[in-house]
Amino acid sequence: MSNLLDHPAISERYFFPRATRPPLPWVVEAENIELACWRSDRGRPASVLHFHGNGEVVDDWGDFARALDASGVDVVLAEYRGYGGSSGRPSLTKLLDDALVVFDAVTALGRKAETIVVYGRSIGSLAAAHVAAHRPVRGLVLESGINDLYERLALRVEPAEIGATDEQLRSAVTRLFDQTAKIARSTCPVLVLHCEHDDMVRKHHAERNAAAAGGRAQLVIYPRGDHNTIHAFNGDAIVEAVTMMARGSGD
Repeated sequence: MSNLLDHPAISERYFFPRATRPPLPWVVEAENIELACWRSDRGRPASVLHFHGNGEVVDDWGDFARALDASGVDVVLAEYRGYGGSSGRPSLTKLLDDALVVFDAVTALGRKAETIVVYGRSIGSLAAAHVAAHRPVRGLVLESGINDLYERLALRVEPAEIGATDEQLRSAVTRLFDQTAKIARSTCPVLVLHCEHDDMVRKHHAERNAAAAGGRAQLVIYPRGDHNTIHAFNGDAIVEAVTMMARGSGD
């Protein structure tokens, strides 16, 4: 059951990749797979590594990257297997492995782990929390983030369809995607951003993520917007909050 979460039925129904070729991508190699990421690195002391949501690609986040850049923050936009200009096929388990590969590729350029804020939106919250649990990052941002992946998978796949019992599927999710445990294991400040009226990933996910970080967490629930319009209504506030975290109290 080690590859249960990479069953074709899960990969086909959970991921919504779009294939585009970003201009001048920064290619990161991961097990003979090319991840077509993007970076704007001016060598400044503040930086953000961003993992986007499902159905999105790096190209969609140019405005956000430019806003952070204008605020004095360097940006890396991470891409997933099968998304954008990347090769390979989407994979839940490789999502975690690749997130660490991209993070380590950023530090290999000379940036210290302690200067990087990892930012995960929606499905990207799974990648970001995994990095924060395994690397000494400056901060963790979870936007419209997931706490219980099983809840999300159960909307699309019945355990019997992938040759498993409910218990086996729950166990596989807990083993690799225990967000509560990963957030608790991290030692950095955690910023949780969510919309009150997010009907896709409901507010209780945000509340649980914040609770997992205890006193390290700041929970922000926006009254306007939903899962896919959070930036349309709250973009300036998000950029300001992320910039403050990325700069840190001493910068």
